Amino acid sequence: MKRIYGIDLGTTFSAIAYVDANGKPVVALNAENKRTTPSVVLFDGDQVVVGDAAREFILTRPDDVVNFIKRSMGDPDFLFENRGKAWRPEEISALILKKVVDDAALTLGEKIKDVVITCPAYFGINEREATRQAGELAGLNVRHILNEPTAAALAYGFLESDEKRVVFVYDLGGGTFDVTMMDIDHKSVKVICTGGDHQLGGNDWDNRLAAYMAEMFSQKTGIREDILDDPVTCQDLVATAERAKKVLSQRENCDVAVTYGGRRERFTIARSTFEHLTRDLLERTVLLTHAMLEEARKKGYYGVNEIIMVGGSSRMPQVNERLIREFGKKPRLYNPDEAIVCGAAVCGWKLLVEGNISEKLGGHVAPGNAQPGFGAFASAAKAAGHEGSADEVEVTLEDLERITQDVAKELAEKSGYSESAVRKSLVDIVDVTSKSFGVVALNRDEEEGIVNLVLKNTETPVSVRRLFHTSEKNQKVVVVQIVENDSSEEWAPIEFGRLLGYATFELPKGLPVRAPVEIVFIINREGRLEITAKERTTGSEISVFIKRDFTVRSKGRKQTREPISDTFDF
Repeated sequence: MKRIYGIDLGTTFSAIAYVDANGKPVVALNAENKRTTPSVVLFDGDQVVVGDAAREFILTRPDDVVNFIKRSMGDPDFLFENRGKAWRPEEISALILKKVVDDAALTLGEKIKDVVITCPAYFGINEREATRQAGELAGLNVRHILNEPTAAALAYGFLESDEKRVVFVYDLGGGTFDVTMMDIDHKSVKVICTGGDHQLGGNDWDNRLAAYMAEMFSQKTGIREDILDDPVTCQDLVATAERAKKVLSQRENCDVAVTYGGRRERFTIARSTFEHLTRDLLERTVLLTHAMLEEARKKGYYGVNEIIMVGGSSRMPQVNERLIREFGKKPRLYNPDEAIVCGAAVCGWKLLVEGNISEKLGGHVAPGNAQPGFGAFASAAKAAGHEGSADEVEVTLEDLERITQDVAKELAEKSGYSESAVRKSLVDIVDVTSKSFGVVALNRDEEEGIVNLVLKNTETPVSVRRLFHTSEKNQKVVVVQIVENDSSEEWAPIEFGRLLGYATFELPKGLPVRAPVEIVFIINREGRLEITAKERTTGSEISVFIKRDFTVRSKGRKQTREPISDTFDF
C-alpha cells in the first residue's frame, strides 16, 4: 500500500515522516543523515543549495541566502531578488520541500508524491494557499494542509493515551506562535479554538539578545555606530545569540564573544538577564493564550486537564516557569522538534486508510470525512445481511462500526500493517477557522464596514448564507469584496479587514432599491474558501474560489475584474 507522507514545513527547520507497519510515525533521514533540514536556501549562481550547506553561508553571503521565508508566506509584496531574478515565498518554500522530499525518497528507496503539509493554525487564506502552492511547485500532490497544533495533538493522542481530556497546545516555534485548545480521546481530536501570531517565535528572542550584545560591545569599546547595520556582523550576532539561548536553556550563564572593526570583546550573559530582555515577548504569548481561553469559555470550556508544549523554543525554562505561574499546571514538553511532523504523518495515514475503507463501502465515505453519508449506511446494511431497499433499512451505529472494523481487519491483512495501526487511524479530526470571513457592505446608516458571515473559531466544514440588498435603484453592478479579519463580531470596522479578493457582479436592468442578493460562504475541512453570489430576482450567479490568484467562474454572464465603487447593504 502506498504512503501519504507528512511534512513539517518549518520556519527554521523542516522534516518529513511516515507511519510504519506497526502504526508508529517515523522521521525520514535526509542526505546528511539528519532528521531535520534547515529551512535555508542559497542561490549560488545558477545553482540552488538548500539545508545545512546553505546555512554555512548566512554570515559570508547574506545577499545570496534566504531564511525565515515562512514568515512571508502569502505576502503578495514580498520578493527575494538575487542576480536579476525575483523569487516569491512559495517558490523558495518549494525548493525547501523538494530537498526534503528528494532526500527522503533516496533514503527510503521509493517515490514520494502524496503529502500532508503543516502550517501555523493562525495562518489566513493567503498563507495557506501559498503553502499549498509551494507543494504543487515542488511536484507534490498536496492532500491536506494541517494546522500545526492539530498535528501535535494528533501525534500525542495517537501515541500517548486513549483517555478523554481537554488540553491546550502551546506551540512556540522558531518563527511562529500558536495556542490551541482541543478535546481529545481515542476516537477524535476536536479543536475548540485557536489563536496566535505568525510573526512571533524563537527568532525574536535571538534578535533581542543580539541587540543586547551589540549594545554591550559598544559600551565596552566606545564605538558609537550601530554594529548591527553591518550585515555580516548582524548575522554573526544573531547566530551567536541563538547558540547562547540554547546554552542558557541548560545553564545559568553563558560566555559570548563579539568581533567588529578589529576589536573583540568577551562578556558573560546570565539567564536572568536574557529572561528580562525577552519578558515582553513571553508575555505576548501569555496574552494570546488568555484571549484563546476566553474564546473557549464562550463555547463552554472553562478548564483544561493538560498543557502540552511543542516547538523548539518551548525548551526555554522561562516558558515552563511562566505557564506554571499563570495557569497553575505543570506543562508537558512533548517531542518539541518532531511532534508536528509525526502528527502530519498520522494525518496522511488516516487519509490513506479512509480512502481504502471508502472504496470498500462503495465510495460513500470520502477521505478526510469521518462521518459516512447515507449511502454508506445502505452499503453497511447490505453487508450486514439486512433486507429491503435503502429507505426501508434501519442500520445501527453498532452495525456500521462492526463493518468498518471488519474492513479495517481485511485492510491490515492485505497491506502488511498491524490491525491496531489501521484501527487507530480512524480518528475524527474537527478543526476550526482561525480568522473571521466576510464581505464589505453598507449598514442602514450608510457606513461601510465588514459583515462577517463566518466568525473565527467556527468548526469546519461550514456553509453560511446571508441575504444582502442593493443600495440604489437601477443599480448596475455590485462588487463582492471578500475579506478576512480577527474580529469576533458580525459587524467589524473596515480597517480590520484584509482583502482576499473581489468579484464584479453585473445586475439585470430595472431592479428596485434593496433588491435581494444572496451570499454563500463555504469553508471546507482544511480552510479553503468558496463564495457564491446570487441575484434572487433573476437567479444569475457567480462563484469565487479563493486562491493566491483567485479566479471568477461565471454562470451565464461574462465577468470583469475592474474595481468598482458601488457596494450593497444588508
